[in-house]
Amino acid sequence: MAFYECVFIARQDISATQAEALADQFSGVIEENGGQVGKKEMWGLRNLAYRIKKNRKGHYILLNLDAPPAAVHEMERTMRLNEDVLRYLTVRVPELETEPSVVVQSRHSRDDRGDRGGRGGGRGGFRGERDGRDSRSSRDRQDSSDSTDEESEE
Repeated sequence: MAFYECVFIARQDISATQAEALADQFSGVIEENGGQVGKKEMWGLRNLAYRIKKNRKGHYILLNLDAPPAAVHEMERTMRLNEDVLRYLTVRVPELETEPSVVVQSRHSRDDRGDRGGRGGGRGGFRGERDGRDSRSSRDRQDSSDSTDEESEE
C-alpha cells in the first residue's frame, strides 16, 4: 500500500465537532476499502487566502493515510459530493510523519510564550501618541514649517 497525506478544508459554518465527524466519515471510507488512517490532526478554524464559495475561513484537517489508490479515489469522490468540504488536496509521500505537523508545533510554541504584558494593540510607541498624529497644535506646526522654508531659501 502507498502512503498519502490529505488536507481538506471544511466550511466555517459547521462546528468543530461536525468537522471532526467529517474526518471520521472519511476515515471510515478509507478503512472500508482496506486502508488505515495513521494520524488525524485538527488544525482549527483558519483564514483562507481568498474567498471560496463565500467563505473567508475554514476548518483545516490533516489525515495521514496508508491505503491503496482505490481507497483514496473513493475518499476523494466522497469529498467532492459533500457540501461541507470546500477544498481538498491529497499527496503521495514516501513515508508517514509520526510527529506533530509544523502547523500544530507552531500553535503550541505560540501558546508557550505567555503574556507579554502591556495593554495589547501591538502598535508599540509611546503612551502619549494618538493614532500616529502629530500632537502639536496647528500653530506650532505652521511655525516649524515656516522656519524650515526660510532655511531652504538661504
